[in-house]
Amino acid sequence: MKLTYNSHREGNAIILAIQGDLIGDQGGPQLVEVISDAVQNKVKICIIDLAEVRYISSSGIGVLITMLTKMRNSGGEVYLSSPSEHVKKLLIITKLNNIFKVFESLDAAKSEVLA
Repeated sequence: MKLTYNSHREGNAIILAIQGDLIGDQGGPQLVEVISDAVQNKVKICIIDLAEVRYISSSGIGVLITMLTKMRNSGGEVYLSSPSEHVKKLLIITKLNNIFKVFESLDAAKSEVLA
C-alpha cells in the first residue's frame, strides 16, 4: 500500500498523519523534509499519527529515527500516536517504545503534549 501523509500545524506543534506502509524508500525523504521544514519554522513538537499505518520496515524505522534526531537536535521532540497492534509490537521488539513516547490515541497525545 502506497505511503501518503498529511500534516498541519496546531500552535507550536505539527501533526503528521501517515497512511499506508512506512517502508522508507518511497515516502521517507518527504517525511524527513516535513520535519526539516518544521524545524526551520521553529516548531518544537511533532506528533506522528500512526493510526493508518499497517506496516513499518527496517528502513521505515530509520526514517522515524532520522525525524526524531532532527527534532531533538533543534531542542524539539517527536511523539507517536495510535499505533496498530502490529506496529505496537514492532515498537516494543525494536525498543523504539523506549526512545519515543507513544500515546494510545491522537487525542491523548494532544491533550498531554499541547496542553
